[in-house]
Amino acid sequence: MVLKLYNTLGRKLQPFRSIKKGSVGLYTCGPTVYWFAHIGNMRTYIQEDILKRTLLHNGYKVKHVMNITDVGHLVGDSNIGEDKIKLEARKEHKSAYEVARFYEDAFVKDIKRLNIIMPDVMPRATEHINEMLTLIKKLDENGYLYKVSTGIYYDTSKFKNYGKLTSMSFDELNKYLKAGARVERAAGIKNITDFAVWRFAKGDEKGGVALCKRR
Repeated sequence: MVLKLYNTLGRKLQPFRSIKKGSVGLYTCGPTVYWFAHIGNMRTYIQEDILKRTLLHNGYKVKHVMNITDVGHLVGDSNIGEDKIKLEARKEHKSAYEVARFYEDAFVKDIKRLNIIMPDVMPRATEHINEMLTLIKKLDENGYLYKVSTGIYYDTSKFKNYGKLTSMSFDELNKYLKAGARVERAAGIKNITDFAVWRFAKGDEKGGVALCKRR
């Protein structure tokens, strides 16, 4: 039986063909480790596990990577809030490191209880800051970024096919999001679809380097 998956871009079921014969690279977004995962979170990980088991059942060798977001996830959708882990650290009178490790361990215990197959690699965001900075610098050199008071943002209008998976044009997507907007935006943001790639630290925090040239 041919394995078929729904292709969001083509809006139809299509036979699955791996890039490398017999092998599949599977990346799935992992948790932000500032609190315990709830049942809604776990629904996502169970669905990912079903996909992984289906690929294994069909004879593929699967390398599964799931990230751990242990820094940089803001409280609001507006990209102007506070880092969730730092906020929780203050509440619990712990370091951000202690909070992240505690809830990461709790997450791993929970997915094991659900009989979810463990990922092969679980990279933490804090362990790959240098790679992020290298990528940010490259994006800036190619003209994709701009600077505002709160950080460095990606100009989505510069990405030719941005929003293609939604079947909307860039203008339609921005108009649609503005119509339903319910969050505050940082001053100077060009498009509602633009997102932060690097946040500047506040005066009492360490880190936050401005890499983007003034435009």
